[in-house]
Amino acid sequence: MDTTTSPQVKPGALVAVLAFAGIVASLMQTLVIPLIGDLPHILDTSASNASWVITVTLLAGAVATPVIGRLGDLYGKRRMMLICTVPLIVGSIVCALSGALLPMIAGRALQGLGGGLVPLGISVMRDLIPPQRLHSSIAVMSASMGIGGAFGLPFAAAVAENSNWRVLFWVTAALSAVAAVLIAVIIPADPDDGTPGRFDVLGALGVGVGLVCLLLAVSKGADWGWGSGAVVGLFVAAVLVLAAWGWWELRTRDPLVDLRVNARRQVLLTNVASIVVGFSMYAQSLILPQLLQLPESTGYGLGQSMLAMGLWMAPSGLMMMAVSPIGGRISSVYGPKVTLFIGCLVIAAGYGLSMPLMGSAWGLMVVTAVCGAGIGLAYGAMPALIMSGVPQSATASANSVNTLMRAFGTSVSAAVVGVVLSHMTVQVGGYALPTEAGFRTGLLIGCGVAVIAALVTLAIPGPRRHDPAAVAQDDTAVPTRA
Repeated sequence: MDTTTSPQVKPGALVAVLAFAGIVASLMQTLVIPLIGDLPHILDTSASNASWVITVTLLAGAVATPVIGRLGDLYGKRRMMLICTVPLIVGSIVCALSGALLPMIAGRALQGLGGGLVPLGISVMRDLIPPQRLHSSIAVMSASMGIGGAFGLPFAAAVAENSNWRVLFWVTAALSAVAAVLIAVIIPADPDDGTPGRFDVLGALGVGVGLVCLLLAVSKGADWGWGSGAVVGLFVAAVLVLAAWGWWELRTRDPLVDLRVNARRQVLLTNVASIVVGFSMYAQSLILPQLLQLPESTGYGLGQSMLAMGLWMAPSGLMMMAVSPIGGRISSVYGPKVTLFIGCLVIAAGYGLSMPLMGSAWGLMVVTAVCGAGIGLAYGAMPALIMSGVPQSATASANSVNTLMRAFGTSVSAAVVGVVLSHMTVQVGGYALPTEAGFRTGLLIGCGVAVIAALVTLAIPGPRRHDPAAVAQDDTAVPTRA
């Protein structure tokens, strides 16, 4: 396969545009966090109903990601990236104009559909970036998911505290439009022939229903009760639907997700590690903001404002940016498996530092920065491992599944941390607040899970070549065209 770029492709500009698009897409995840307390008043609804503004983005992104990945393989990755910017723009405008719950939920669901930009962008890199620059480029693109989330929080908090909340969505609409223009101008047009095959409509419906049932049960279990009929029914439905979906995918000629490819040991174990890394990554982002904002009267809270909390957490995004090229160089020399292993250990070390450093904002900033460094290393290595184990004709689909696994890990993390903190509480001023022991338990769980991720990484077989641009020996691989 020819992995050289055509003369008109500038790798630096290409990586910058793709990373910018990834940051814009990831902004949507943390955009409304500063508004959580005000959403019931803004939308004239209950706090329980307002929580759907966050949940629906997760559900829409999870359902859309594998579908968009497969469409990218079939009809062109650049084409699908441009299509993904449309719901980002429209969803942001709908949210900016909303004054009621249902329009806001609809807009946030549209924003969630833009999550496919990141796996598509990583796949574009495999097609167009020279092999010697591919590892570092993938690392930068992967880190954009964390960078957007890290910088989105202080940005959103500053706007929420000093301006009208609608400004948040007008800004994201403008950023999404800029991303669309840059993609159209910088990324070369897709080849005309594409990858042969048909789109698996039944498979898309099956995975959509199964994922909605599963993620809805996980994300709403604490609110509805883990033993409630609704949650148990959703789990049962998820198992049955996903089992039927798997049966169909193994028997149809053009599956939405090639389960045989994803069952390869390297791909399977990388996806397992992605679930665990997603869990460990998200736990600290749930716990540390609460510690920073709880009142000092609790004896362990640090009494920071929402804006100050966001600024204390922002160095994690800077660390992701700083270590991503370092991780790329490590992957180029030793292979992405080594980078992933180191990243998991760094995340575990960050959690370990939280035990003696919980008492100050500076200490928690160090914790989140160390965790951010580990996340940057891990996030850059996982797509490289995936792409070195699948044919080029399946890169977008395989990367989408990997992104979905990370999202599932974050959902499980939110559920587990929520259970821990809700069961270890103390009454302060008439409110039930998590205890210091509860926070420490949650952080120790995050540390242990990061160690598990490192152990899973050890079981991943080393790729036959360190170059993730190398196509697995598979008859379905197609030549690159810039």
